[in-house]
Amino acid sequence: MLNLDSELNSKENFAAGQVLLVDKPLEWTSFDIVKKIRNAVRIKKVGHAGTLDPLATGLLIVCTGKKTKSIEGFMADEKEYTGTFTIGKTTPTYDLESDVENETDFSHITTEDLDKARAPFTGSFDQVPPIYSAIKVKGTRLYELARRGEDIKLKPRPVTISEFEITKVDLPEVHFRVVCSKGTYIRSLAHDYGKALGVGAHLSALRRTRIGTFKVEDAYTIEKLIDTIRALNEDSSGN
Repeated sequence: MLNLDSELNSKENFAAGQVLLVDKPLEWTSFDIVKKIRNAVRIKKVGHAGTLDPLATGLLIVCTGKKTKSIEGFMADEKEYTGTFTIGKTTPTYDLESDVENETDFSHITTEDLDKARAPFTGSFDQVPPIYSAIKVKGTRLYELARRGEDIKLKPRPVTISEFEITKVDLPEVHFRVVCSKGTYIRSLAHDYGKALGVGAHLSALRRTRIGTFKVEDAYTIEKLIDTIRALNEDSSGN
């Protein structure tokens, strides 16, 4: 973690390696965060441990210098998310990145239906990733193939969801909390959950609250983090 009392100057400190916890704001890409931090710490070796989509917020782990060797380990850690599914409407991207393509009446859906539909999505099972994703097929991102209208057939991947809790119901919105393994797509969960209900659904809000033992409440806002790094730079240049 960032050591505000380090005797090293800023550049040496970050080259030696830091693990930075950032609360990613809405509409920022994960790369936007990395680029901002890279410019502030003045070293090139900066990377993140697991992408968050632009419409998601929450915990992003960013590593600098020698700590970038830890990225794969962080990416393998269990994740926790909270968010909202909107039932009765589907989108091509399974979230709000694209327009609604189908609408279905959901007035018959009960709380019991919502709870029952969770059952297939707890434990270990195979999940098909969204076609609008950054997964590469023969060197090309899936979303690029999807935008070109190419026929894409994806193989399901094994994932584990250890906890899937409905925290609030205000139809058409269903609020949830999920604890899951690496590689789990919450957008796919939204889509598949909607299919299980028979009315469709898409992901309308998502926040990552935990990665392994790291929690979002311990994270910096990007503004606060950059201000802190700049303060380190000023202190080191004055020594």
